[in-house]
Amino acid sequence: MTCPYSLSRPGGVQGQVLGLSRELRALDVDVRIVAPCDGPPPEPGVVCVGPTVEWESNGSISPIATGAATARRTIEAVRDITPDLVHMHEPAVPGPNLPIFMGFKGPMVGTFHIAGDMPQRWIMPAVRVLMQRLVARVAVSDAARSLAQEFLAGDYTVLWNGIDVDRYAIGPATSAKRPTALFIGRHEPRKGLDVLLDAWNGLDRDAVLWIVGTGPQTDELRARRVRNVEWLGVLSDDEIAQRLRGATVLCAPARGGESFGLVLLEAMAAGTPIVASDIEGYRNVARPEREAVVFPPDDPTALRSALRRVLDDASLRSSLVDAGRDRASEFSMRRLAEAYVRVYEQAMALV
Repeated sequence: MTCPYSLSRPGGVQGQVLGLSRELRALDVDVRIVAPCDGPPPEPGVVCVGPTVEWESNGSISPIATGAATARRTIEAVRDITPDLVHMHEPAVPGPNLPIFMGFKGPMVGTFHIAGDMPQRWIMPAVRVLMQRLVARVAVSDAARSLAQEFLAGDYTVLWNGIDVDRYAIGPATSAKRPTALFIGRHEPRKGLDVLLDAWNGLDRDAVLWIVGTGPQTDELRARRVRNVEWLGVLSDDEIAQRLRGATVLCAPARGGESFGLVLLEAMAAGTPIVASDIEGYRNVARPEREAVVFPPDDPTALRSALRRVLDDASLRSSLVDAGRDRASEFSMRRLAEAYVRVYEQAMALV
């Protein structure tokens, strides 16, 4: 299995690669991950192919590894592993995928995560030729499938992102003396943290906002000095799970470009009500007035009203929690791994 992004850095694709590999191993699939790392491998079964540089794409910054050294290490890793099948995540993104396309002769499966805008549009005609080598193509949502079909053509099976439900549902909670709202994400325009701070500044409630993560906007946004905000920086996965279990509400104010609302699923599994922007990627997971209270993206006034509704109404919070727990169970990582095993078997039968 390959990942073009650094496994030393937090991210949705990285989390899916690591989580899916664990569940596949539990199903007796021997999985080795080939990916860049900025430090030691994060867990056994990872072959690191070099450090990363920051690459701007789809309104975000991604840590990828390119160049001859990465290609050489990737080729050596594949030669040593001798895989029956290669499963590439984000096969159109530069990194270890390109040398595998050029050198591996066995069956290859590709999973496409990107939604919103295709980076490096000018090179897509050449990438489309490479994609023809994939025996099977998977997209993590309808939005991701639509984008891939627009630029890369082909047929795609939609398989959701998975979640380790117990990891978020079971364990201690980080509690606070006051009601708490929680933001988790990179501090960049796409994620809408500035919108949340605008909304929070006029909330007029006895509550605190926990902000997890860092990014290019961190210093600028902290300089606003919005009251009742705690800037927590980068937390471990276990610390994030504890914050989710202790928060009164998760707020996801992204403006767009989200293919799948994984953080929403994590909140549902943790039993946390959700306020989220009404964007396509989030609608794949949270249905309005069932698993989340939604608001128009980039609208701090509407977001403020949604936060007040959830903070003030215990009955609404309870309803959102009950529906969310049921919804999270539908997206378990074990079910996803079982679905991928079927994809692998079909791909290997075709080559």
